[in-house]
Amino acid sequence: MNIQDIRKQFPILDQEVNGKPLVYLDSAATSQKPIQVIETLERYYREYNSNVHRGVHTLGTKATDAYEGAREKVRKFINAKSIQEVIFTRGTTTALNTVAASYAAANLKEGDEIVISYMEHHSNIIPWQQVAKRTGAQLKYLPLQEDGTISLDDVRATVTSNTKIVSIMQISNVLGVINPIKEIAQIAHENGAIMVVDGAQSAPHMKIDVQDLDCDFLGFSGHKMCGPTGIGVLYGKKHLLENMEPIEFGGEMIDFVELYDSTWKELPWKFEGGTPIIAGAVGLGAAIDFLNEIGLDQIAEHERKLAAYALEKMAEIEGIQIYGPLDPAKRAGVVTFNIQDVHPHDVATVLDAEGIAVRAGHHCAQPLMRWLKATATARASFYLYNTEEDIDKLVEGLVKTKEYFSDVF
Repeated sequence: MNIQDIRKQFPILDQEVNGKPLVYLDSAATSQKPIQVIETLERYYREYNSNVHRGVHTLGTKATDAYEGAREKVRKFINAKSIQEVIFTRGTTTALNTVAASYAAANLKEGDEIVISYMEHHSNIIPWQQVAKRTGAQLKYLPLQEDGTISLDDVRATVTSNTKIVSIMQISNVLGVINPIKEIAQIAHENGAIMVVDGAQSAPHMKIDVQDLDCDFLGFSGHKMCGPTGIGVLYGKKHLLENMEPIEFGGEMIDFVELYDSTWKELPWKFEGGTPIIAGAVGLGAAIDFLNEIGLDQIAEHERKLAAYALEKMAEIEGIQIYGPLDPAKRAGVVTFNIQDVHPHDVATVLDAEGIAVRAGHHCAQPLMRWLKATATARASFYLYNTEEDIDKLVEGLVKTKEYFSDVF
């Protein structure tokens, strides 16, 4: 990977913030967009903006071809068996809510169990809380090891014959932990449960093969993988999706509408009611082309090196606490931390004055924050356009932050 050539393809990185060159370390929240994606969106709106599926005119045909072409790119990207298993959504949140509101609501009953972990994003907690309340199912949490990892022995002890759904994030947006999804899915299936995967943090950073993982559902978001905001994907095994009811009703998703009843289109369109996110899907397709050209394996290796470098350099700062495993082989390109006696929002504010963008707060993971015994943390997250020089600037900024607050207090 020629990082400097890659960086040139991201126009937003070529700017100053507060008089300093921008160092963007918040890709876990949203990634920046390469010029290819920006130009693809512009070309759609300039040249063939039209609704899809309905019209027979030229612009409608071009838009439909681009929209459905993006679906095929997604299918190949995650190695789904069929485009019928690829549903466009607004993002990971919508994908997970669809599984909870449609599959889970119809299949769970009192006494059934849903198993998730303490590290989950709120989008993979709240939908299960709500469906548990409606169905009488029990929500159970996998314990975490001291370093924030999941033990397969704990999975075997927690998942029982009463468990019907196991839903786990593949990579933690706080701890950077890479979870053993394939092995967890096997345990779930051995107990008669389905496996749901939150792929928001994994799809941008590593190869995903849904057939190899044998997951039943997977959700991810375009905006974290160089694509536009407001577009995401729900993958589901065809036989499960076929037996699920849509949760949004209206145009596009219908087959026939009678006065008192209606029938639905076949997969995947029965889950895409209304005018779909056409430009977003086309932009996501361009983002997938961009990532494939560079190579997901290369991106993952680059981020592993950055994480290892960051862990090494940050550990040299006295009074800094790093959360999650310290072994770079166990984590992705996310480093979450706190500086003793300095609030993470203050850390982020000082870093911003140096042109460095990090995230501070509970990261939509309040149960995990309580498990960590922290009210909030700061987080630096890396992507394909980051360099060791970015991390050097981060470390310099953290030292400056520490010195500033030492002088103040």
